[in-house]
Amino acid sequence: MAISRSQLVKELEPGLNALFGMEYDRYENEHAAIYETESSDRAFEEEVMLVGFGNAPSKSEGSGVEFDNANEAYTARYSHETVALAFALTEEAVEDNLYDRLGARYTRALARSMAHTKQVKAAATLNNAFDANFTGGDGVELCSAAHPLAGGGTFRNEPAVASDLNETSLENALIDISTFVDERNMIIALRGMKMIIPPQLQFVADRLLESTLRVGTADNDINAIRNMGMLPEGYTVNHFLTDPDAWFIKTDAPNGFKHFERSPMRTNMEADFDTGNMRFKARERYSFGYSDPRAVFGSPGA
Repeated sequence: MAISRSQLVKELEPGLNALFGMEYDRYENEHAAIYETESSDRAFEEEVMLVGFGNAPSKSEGSGVEFDNANEAYTARYSHETVALAFALTEEAVEDNLYDRLGARYTRALARSMAHTKQVKAAATLNNAFDANFTGGDGVELCSAAHPLAGGGTFRNEPAVASDLNETSLENALIDISTFVDERNMIIALRGMKMIIPPQLQFVADRLLESTLRVGTADNDINAIRNMGMLPEGYTVNHFLTDPDAWFIKTDAPNGFKHFERSPMRTNMEADFDTGNMRFKARERYSFGYSDPRAVFGSPGA
């Protein structure tokens, strides 16, 4: 008895779904080292950043307490993208019993494509960090020397002079992070948690963070960065960063890098009546971005 297309879908789909899942999961979610993941049930998400309060004034005896207003500073928007791709097995391939072999190969290729695309989109936030064409909620690029403050003035989360990753530039970056201010120009006591680097800098980063003594000297000086417990989460290599000498430090600022998952990965298979082809589709919907640029300090390299 000949098998119908609907029966063939029922037979093939569970196996291809399992194969897709195994191949998709083979690829490390490098974005998880950067982003906090949240779910979403809307077309986009917005996060309103507040100004906060200024310094508390002295209160004289018998006088009333002063009030302050916590106004809105700006709004960060996360617009979800639908990412989808499909392949088709022709009616002739099915007829010639090639669907099993071709289906497995195509499914693996589809899983690789979806996984790779997700990491490229996640890394784009950092790859565009120094590009004025890609601005955040405060109207400037992610890493800038002129982030505006609601109370007047600016703050920077990049070096005064772009520099390659070395002991001096790393120490200066950690000092700069510790002096970050809020919208009212008050120091907020942030610290660097981990470095995010391209593969080209992994050996430099390892020497800077893991050496017991200072790097590149004959002195018996300690490695202060390691000894003081700076960057407690070490470093993470992101293979999707495109600039070989750009480097970043993720801080412990709340409301920093966020990944919203609107629709998780789904796969589906169906038969097409007109062509007789068997079609297999993968689809997910998500967004990557940031709310507070204080979540990172970055240098494009010298």
